[in-house]
Amino acid sequence: IPGMVKAGYDKAFASSAVAVTSGIAIVIPPSIAFIVYGGITDVSVPALFAGGFIPGLVVAGFILAAVVIISKKRGYHGVRRTKPMLQILKESFWGAMTPVVILGGIYGGIFTPTEAAAIAVFYGLFVGIFIYKTINSVKMLFEIFAQSMRATAVVTCAGLFSWVASTVGLIEKGSSLFLSLSSSPVVIMLMINIILLFAGMLLDAISIYYVFLPFMLPIIANFGWDPLWFGIVMTVNLAIGQVTPPVAVNLYVAAHISNLTMEEINKSSLPLILAAILALVVIILFPGLTTFLPNLLGL
Repeated sequence: IPGMVKAGYDKAFASSAVAVTSGIAIVIPPSIAFIVYGGITDVSVPALFAGGFIPGLVVAGFILAAVVIISKKRGYHGVRRTKPMLQILKESFWGAMTPVVILGGIYGGIFTPTEAAAIAVFYGLFVGIFIYKTINSVKMLFEIFAQSMRATAVVTCAGLFSWVASTVGLIEKGSSLFLSLSSSPVVIMLMINIILLFAGMLLDAISIYYVFLPFMLPIIANFGWDPLWFGIVMTVNLAIGQVTPPVAVNLYVAAHISNLTMEEINKSSLPLILAAILALVVIILFPGLTTFLPNLLGL
């Protein structure tokens, strides 16, 4: 954000661009969201990872187009880099190797997605402590552990809610009620996406999987939807939810970093959010964008 502001970009626009595009992190692997979805639905996690690539690029492309249009209209432009590309690649090598290590190990059959999480933790600690030296105190290490425990507690509580709902029969009744509203798969898909979009405004993505997926699995089966494709659609929708108020976690972070108010960032983020929603529509209409790579790789 400071670099973009220094290059002449409006701070609110720069902050919005970073906040909205960061949502793609749960769509393009490695993705914790896909691991959770795969665990709940028994869909292959490597297949979800492969399926997320093209849709993630589609979302990125739509947001990129919106950024280019706005930048040209307002006269924004970048600055020439002061370092050679080889030097930049050298400095970012260890960080850029993170997805290579995780995805390479999973696709190469070296370790499972669950084991990849542990590998990622130790690799991140190694790089943070010994390479970039950004983790430079025991206090910081404990803060990282504390944040991880809080995130895990959220998932655990959401999973407990899902178990209770299943035990008392809420899931079956909720799904039946949903299916009774319409027999049209188009209408039901539209309703599901609206519900997920609003849910994303209030809850984090992992909690939404545990709370809403059990209700939606019978609906997916009823209409014969590909659970792999539905997982990508759901994840893209939740990525958009991370930047839609009132609980827009990515916008809150961007506002904190840029010292701006949410009101200032919200206005600049609207065109980029609209672009992401248009990308979601394309992904829904063309399931082949999701299934092409998994089918090609035999996943």
